[in-house]
Amino acid sequence: MRLAYFSALEQYDPQTALKHAVEAEKAGFSLIGASDHFHPWVHRGGQAAFAWVWLASLAERTVRVRVGTCVTAPLLRYHPGLVAQAFATLGALYPGRIFLAVGAGEALNESPLGYPWPGRRERLERLEEAIRVIKLLWTSDFVDFQGKYYRLRKAKLYTKPGKPVPLYVSAGGLRMAELAGRLADGLITNMGAFARHGRKILEAFQAGWKGRAGEPFTSIVLHVSYHEDYEEALRAIRRWAPVLVPKVFQEDIYDPREVEAYGEKVSLERLEAIHLVASEPEQIIRRIENLEKQGFTCVFLSNSSPQPEKFLEVCRRQILPYFEEERGKGRP
Repeated sequence: MRLAYFSALEQYDPQTALKHAVEAEKAGFSLIGASDHFHPWVHRGGQAAFAWVWLASLAERTVRVRVGTCVTAPLLRYHPGLVAQAFATLGALYPGRIFLAVGAGEALNESPLGYPWPGRRERLERLEEAIRVIKLLWTSDFVDFQGKYYRLRKAKLYTKPGKPVPLYVSAGGLRMAELAGRLADGLITNMGAFARHGRKILEAFQAGWKGRAGEPFTSIVLHVSYHEDYEEALRAIRRWAPVLVPKVFQEDIYDPREVEAYGEKVSLERLEAIHLVASEPEQIIRRIENLEKQGFTCVFLSNSSPQPEKFLEVCRRQILPYFEEERGKGRP
């Protein structure tokens, strides 16, 4: 079990997010993933820093932690060739410390820039084609590619990554999970998707991985709000209600005010069932252990606590040392 830190750039301004992420490395997290959004999930108090710039700043301020996006959609506003170039450059600057996670995106990141929002099938096809383009540019020279959606004409990345950049796929459904197993180095999913599909999402990933060498990376993002006052912690997690509304992922809904309104319809019971509201560190440890038993090898903890610095301190003093000690005992 590896513990990762999720930097929600739609929740914190870039300076505050950097401060938290630097402290996350000091606490012992092994990876830091940053959301990559043009619009945030909520209007009130929303932020939307450019993730690629932010990641470079974070990598420069840290020493060992691996950093990357959770996740980038290389479909419309980002041509996959530019994604390949950006992360090749990051990989050249910080060898062995960069990863890229890609997904099929949401309308709130594409429609504001004038792109028509494709249906689910097209998004899946675009993502599969984009992954092939990215991997070709990372490993080949003067690439010609004629796809259904993207073209390359003697394209060459003159600056390639110093070491291979792991490529993960974010999956909210079974078809995407199978694609992750077939084409990527690992899987990232979320608690809402896991609540809908259960272990089937891991089984679909494993079916796609079948016959491939290496150890697959299976991870999940867990939104956590920690505070000794449970009610205060519960109020703080409310901002993540929209990610529990499937239609904001599927339909052309891109105004954060509208997205936020959908989130307000989510019940407190559902918030408590999917996200983690904790008043004791042991509750966080138990949830991570349960996800480990389900088959995940990494958990990204999203810090939505009323006092985020307090959560980071609890991670440093209790949560990460607990899993380090268990690993030292030879625990799987």
